[in-house]
Amino acid sequence: MLDTVPLQSRLLDHADHYARWSGLAIGIVAAQQLVTMKSGDIAMPLVFAITAFGLCAVGGVLLGDALTLRPQEAVRTASLAPRLIRDQVPPRMAPLLLLQAASLVTLLAIGAVTASSDPDQTGRTGHAITVTCEGMRTPLGPWPGLYYSGPMFAALAIGSPVCVWALRRIAHGPGSDQQRRDRAWAITGAWGLLVSSQVLLVVLMIFIALTEKSCAGPLGAATIVVICPLGLLSLFTFGWSLVTVVAPRAVDDEAADDGTFDDE
Repeated sequence: MLDTVPLQSRLLDHADHYARWSGLAIGIVAAQQLVTMKSGDIAMPLVFAITAFGLCAVGGVLLGDALTLRPQEAVRTASLAPRLIRDQVPPRMAPLLLLQAASLVTLLAIGAVTASSDPDQTGRTGHAITVTCEGMRTPLGPWPGLYYSGPMFAALAIGSPVCVWALRRIAHGPGSDQQRRDRAWAITGAWGLLVSSQVLLVVLMIFIALTEKSCAGPLGAATIVVICPLGLLSLFTFGWSLVTVVAPRAVDDEAADDGTFDDE
């Protein structure tokens, strides 16, 4: 009986790590299954795969946070300064991720407005964009219209509020500064995986559509010039987010170096 609490502590000490890694592993397996499923559309399985991977990553991190042991020592006097979410998240990467999320919503909204039906694909409204090529109306796709953006919007609508709620819970909950920092950074990284992977997919879809048949014209060329840097940024943030989910402490702690953490 006396060993029950220490044994529980030993079992749950690294449960958050295992949950995060399991979420990534399940997401990879689910993405592999979805991307190989039979479909008359080559892009839709990829949309489902990317969406499933991001949601599994978020779910694994949230499960790991729920399994994190809370401090059992005596309560210490807290600082009078209120803890804010912005003080717990990465000070340099969080604005980039927010910028990407805004860019993703903007691209999906533009894609939904400009998309049209592909006459070769009955019932797939928002599947392609129609342009005039050599005097003929030509559909170009895949295009991130409503046909493809539905699952992406749904993933953002589910993942974003849950991550914000978790960050708020961490900011106002118990634990040391380092514990709150690790948990908040892991959640930020999981949300970054969800956002950056979808941005990469949308940029890829637009790039393929606008370079097909060389029919996009000057406006299409300008669009490619604009979205390519966004794609490169998404590659960087995807790598950072992946490392942060796997091992939050492996990422440089700018906030700690600047001395912005307050003692409890």
